[in-house]
Amino acid sequence: MTQSAFFIPSLNLMGADCLATAVSTVQSYGFKRALIVTDAVLNKLGVAAHVAGLLAEVGITATIFDGAQPNPTVGNVEAGLALLKAKGCDCVISLGGGSPHDCAKGIALCATNGGSIRDYEGVDKSAKPQLPLIAINTTAGTASEMTRFCIITDEARHVKMAIVDRHVTPILSVNDPVLMLGKPSGLTAATGMDALTHAVEAYVSIAATPITDACALQAVKLVAANLRKAVANGKDLAARDQMAYAQFLAGMAFNNASLGFVHAMAHQLGGFYDLPHGVCNAILLPHVESFNAEVAAARLGDVATAMGVDTAGMDPAQAAQAALAAIRALSADIGIPDGLTGLGVKEADIPTLAQNALKDACGLTNPRPASQAEIEGIFRAAL
Repeated sequence: MTQSAFFIPSLNLMGADCLATAVSTVQSYGFKRALIVTDAVLNKLGVAAHVAGLLAEVGITATIFDGAQPNPTVGNVEAGLALLKAKGCDCVISLGGGSPHDCAKGIALCATNGGSIRDYEGVDKSAKPQLPLIAINTTAGTASEMTRFCIITDEARHVKMAIVDRHVTPILSVNDPVLMLGKPSGLTAATGMDALTHAVEAYVSIAATPITDACALQAVKLVAANLRKAVANGKDLAARDQMAYAQFLAGMAFNNASLGFVHAMAHQLGGFYDLPHGVCNAILLPHVESFNAEVAAARLGDVATAMGVDTAGMDPAQAAQAALAAIRALSADIGIPDGLTGLGVKEADIPTLAQNALKDACGLTNPRPASQAEIEGIFRAAL
């Protein structure tokens, strides 16, 4: 038997209108000057100003940094860090989806550990806890608000760096589905498929445990039951609420069981072409799991059952194929493209993409090892 650890923020608030509770909690921590890390869209919509106003009511001064790009870069982290230092902030509040959360993690980690965020690529490279981070989620997908994963694009190398570090875990995560209402259907679809990918990869991971298994399968069930509804009607509060739980459960799973080649490969597409992460995951997921089915058929059969497929009478190989079919059907129903070519991915780039994917920390827990040629083959199948 092997030992395992379970990482999660010390406090996690869920449910409609929990933002108000979160603000009171931040006040109780004694912070006085916060850096709100968000993106330009949420700032323009006034969401960041709304949060800053709530903080002001409890005596906390907030400075807004809206420089988190959709795939946050080293430059974004450095710009936010400079503002944090100039304003003397004692905490960081991330507001948005995975990009602001990851950017905020990079800022908070460098604030206490020094150096460049590039120094922390890999697993547990930092020496000190980051500046306290409160993560307020506005999408249901990445689970970055509660994980020890931080993905930053090194624009010089055109590579997404996977920083897996216990010190980047927020102290408080906030999932208020009211903040998720009305998000565009494309964003809802992409982030929802990201959550499904997290759950599936964690379930077939070689680092899976009974705890992560329970979280992963429940996440799959909730995504299968609610994602189509959330995409069809962005104001469906019940569907948004259940998707918030789904992505959080998936986060609990992969934060501890890690991921696999879907993410290792998707990171390269994001870093190389600046493509949306959730869409890349959704396209790659059935292809990678088809590769994994040779060693993880029974587990993929469990995924099929969780997605509502009647697998009675199927052998493991058939049940695994049923899971792949269910994943593809869900993607099609919510408007995910069926291949990478339409996103601008070029076959000539595949050797470089595959080489970089094999260096990504997420691939270490994939259930089936792969060679450079096999990763290239998966990329080509997904074109």
